[in-house]
Amino acid sequence: MKAAVFNSFRRTAPPILTVEDAPRPKLIPGYVLLRVLACGVCRTDLHIIEGDLPPIRPHLIPGHQIVGEVVEGGSPALPAGARVGVSWVGGTDGICPYCLRGEENLCDNPTFTGYTVDGGYAEYVLARTGFTFPLPHTLDDTHVAPLLCAGIIGFRSLRVAGVKPRERVGLFGFGSSASLTIEVLRHWGCEVYVSTRGEAHRAAATALGAAWVGTDQQSPPVELDRAITFAPSGAVVVSALSSLRKGGVVAINAIHLDQMPAFDYDKLLWGERQIRSVANMTRADARDFLKLAGEIGLKPRIKTFPLAQANEAVHAVKQETADGAVVIVP
Repeated sequence: MKAAVFNSFRRTAPPILTVEDAPRPKLIPGYVLLRVLACGVCRTDLHIIEGDLPPIRPHLIPGHQIVGEVVEGGSPALPAGARVGVSWVGGTDGICPYCLRGEENLCDNPTFTGYTVDGGYAEYVLARTGFTFPLPHTLDDTHVAPLLCAGIIGFRSLRVAGVKPRERVGLFGFGSSASLTIEVLRHWGCEVYVSTRGEAHRAAATALGAAWVGTDQQSPPVELDRAITFAPSGAVVVSALSSLRKGGVVAINAIHLDQMPAFDYDKLLWGERQIRSVANMTRADARDFLKLAGEIGLKPRIKTFPLAQANEAVHAVKQETADGAVVIVP
């Protein structure tokens, strides 16, 4: 099969993927073999390729927003030809204290798709049967792919922040995940305030119904009940914190964050304000979000690339040059 492979020991600037022939995965018990129909490109893929996340395997096929068709290992509940999604959390041990408490997103021994195991920048991929998800029939392969991480983790962030209907919610940074999150917030009747540096992102936020849109140097004109940060910047977290009412919550939607600057506890955190990190997602998050996405017709803007142009796809995410989410189609 063809696959885009990252060699963590090959030192190039910038780091690159090599599109090459790779062995087709062999089916093992508890897994299904999927023919990849589409795979979204996530900023976490960039963190892996650029070394922000430590290398685990010398050769890796990235990609964890996978739409696939079952070709081997199916069952009556998951027959051959079924279309399913695969996300970042590709498996958990099921026996650690966190799994036993129902907190599988905090599992001590997780499997991460496209990081600890090969992912979807390929023609075929293996996935654990219990970590595949039914997909809304209302969305085609390329439009549902970005929902499988950016959408689910944005939805998880709303839960971590404790967002309630009709609250005032700030989104700090406005990439793929935030552009999906705002549609859920609007469905819930929330007022959304967006602070982001990119002019194109500000225009997108306005078009999607934000109550207020400003630059990363501007603060929302009202106190916020909740705030979610999408930029991997500690300074952005402090900006979000400074916009909260007493008792408000900032949820940090980032797997990697640069250094947090010092801030004034008395002015910014006192008053039972909270900072919470968002760590991965649960299968319940995935199922609930995908069901909601189908109900409200959530359909992101996308730009597709063939597998042969995997490097161009990743570059488009890094430079934020694509008008919408980036999706690779083998």
